[in-house]
Amino acid sequence: MISLISVVLAVTPTPAPEIDPNTVTPGVVGFIVVFLIGAATLLLGFDLVRRIRRTTYRAEISARLEAEIAERDADQNTPKAPGDKPE
Repeated sequence: MISLISVVLAVTPTPAPEIDPNTVTPGVVGFIVVFLIGAATLLLGFDLVRRIRRTTYRAEISARLEAEIAERDADQNTPKAPGDKPE
C-alpha cells in the first residue's frame, strides 16, 4: 500500500499548454443551444402563468356559483329551477 501512495505522489502532472482565449469559444452550436434553452424556459414560464390564471379564474367562478346557490337556498321565495314557480 505504501508503494502505491509513493508512486501516486511521485507522478507529477504535466503543465497545461497555453490556450489562446480568442480561439476557444462555444461557437455557433453553443449559441444555438443556449438560445434554445432560453426560449424553452421562456415558453414554459408563459405556459405556467396561463395555467395558474386559469386555475384562479375557475376557483373564483366556483366560489361565485356556490355563493349564488347558498343565497338561493336561503331565500324560500326564489324558484329552485328556471321552470319552477315561487312558493
